[in-house]
Amino acid sequence: MSIDVSRRALLGAALAAGVVPSAARAAAPGQKRLIAGTRTLEVNGRPARVFGLTGPDGRSGIYLAAGERFRVDLVNEAGEPTLVHWHGQLPPWMQDGFPWPQTQAIANGAVQGYDYAPIAGTYWMHSHHGMQEQSLMTAPLIVQDVATAREDRQEVVLMLHDFTFRTPDEVLAGLTGTDTAASHDMVQKAETGSPGSDTMKPSMASHDMPGMAMSGTGTGTGTGMAMPGKPESNGGMTQPGMAMPGMAKPGTAQPGAPMAEPGQMTMDLNDVEYDAFLANDRTLADPEVVRVDRGGRVRLRIVNGASSSQFWIDLGTLTGRVVATDGHDVHPVAGRRFPIAMAQRLDILIDVPTIGAFPILAQLEGTARQTGLVLATAGAPVPRVADTARTAAPPVDNSLEMRLVAIRPLAARRPDLVHTVSLNGGMRPYVWSMNGEYWPKVTPLMLNRGQRVEIDLVNQTMMSHPMHLHGHTFQVIAINGRPIQGAVRDTVLVAPKARVRIAFDADNPGRWAFHCHNLYHMQAGMVTEIRYRGMTV
Repeated sequence: MSIDVSRRALLGAALAAGVVPSAARAAAPGQKRLIAGTRTLEVNGRPARVFGLTGPDGRSGIYLAAGERFRVDLVNEAGEPTLVHWHGQLPPWMQDGFPWPQTQAIANGAVQGYDYAPIAGTYWMHSHHGMQEQSLMTAPLIVQDVATAREDRQEVVLMLHDFTFRTPDEVLAGLTGTDTAASHDMVQKAETGSPGSDTMKPSMASHDMPGMAMSGTGTGTGTGMAMPGKPESNGGMTQPGMAMPGMAKPGTAQPGAPMAEPGQMTMDLNDVEYDAFLANDRTLADPEVVRVDRGGRVRLRIVNGASSSQFWIDLGTLTGRVVATDGHDVHPVAGRRFPIAMAQRLDILIDVPTIGAFPILAQLEGTARQTGLVLATAGAPVPRVADTARTAAPPVDNSLEMRLVAIRPLAARRPDLVHTVSLNGGMRPYVWSMNGEYWPKVTPLMLNRGQRVEIDLVNQTMMSHPMHLHGHTFQVIAINGRPIQGAVRDTVLVAPKARVRIAFDADNPGRWAFHCHNLYHMQAGMVTEIRYRGMTV
């Protein structure tokens, strides 16, 4: 249901939340400037105009010292409206950067102030206005704490992106089988609509069939994988008995590739065929080379900022220890290869043993394509690294998730509310929903402050969905019915035909989005709202 808010009431609510229009305030002492603008990258030898979020030191994003408040003036020089979400942080809801009717986009040339106490760890920021995220309106948000500051480790940030020379509207039009004008109109309706409004995409309402998997029906950009047996892995990289048809589209074969047997499930992968994959804005044709000391100690902060791609992180000859996920500490998990879903983050501790160059690679699930950077000791030659691996990677799964144990879990408590969310949809027609509802015409999940809430995410589809909850952190407490004392996160992967249960405390009143972080699934309807009772705005 849409809410009418007077200008005076809205300004009063904004003041209470700490968001003040630039014309109504003077600059605060110690305020950092973050500029939303445009820049030019060279990708595959071609120039590309993209967005960017540049901090006060000229680096991408914001870096805060231990104990420092998030006091930021967002200056919009992008040439169009924008709205930035501080992914994983817990600000008051009107500072969250989601396009509610009460939190409209920031006009070009305007300045928006933010002020809240951040939580420490590896986070990121991205636009929630239209599909600007695909055009690289993203950046790291790194908040130190006392413990990491004392580690005496060199910090290396690795930000992953998927890149296309097409406009996001063209990409979405190709997926939905429409034209770019209709695609743009779809995004505008999602931006300006509100729950209960009449701006629901009517063409989608009649197509979604909750509980039915529309599998093996790619639109010309997706890839399929045969999946006999269980959709969830048993803790290894590959799933038992999985056929690997070279990531061919359903119904096609590559030379020497086994085809799916009758009755096998077909998993949909990689909605979009991208032109390149970037690591800190660069491809492996000219990767970033980070110089490290021999015997050096590194904290690698990895952010998957891709709009529609998931990766396997490959440390090569190095062994790392995952010590944090989505900014929250976990008991160390050692290994050389780790999955990372869209919007997730991994903190990996690496000790560089000898002289040499050490590629840190991110391989796209279901393919051999990869990107990355290189850690190299002083004077070590840096060999050329191919942008394709020798073999295709399997789908990203929850093999790591099953091994993670939070260092600071939720306090033991019985839930006050248990809610099931069914994830529905498919590739043809390209429609995605939550409980059979499409954003913005959704029924909010209503909460009371202080409740312990558990949500059972049930994936009825043949594609993975990285589910992100705004304004809260949650703990993963079960996967496919198996209880775990899992990681504290803000984004969790729900594999095809799988079930994941999360728990959180309702301690941040407001209106909060809950959505799939595949940008195109979100635009095609896979968003809902969590709202607190008793709100006056």
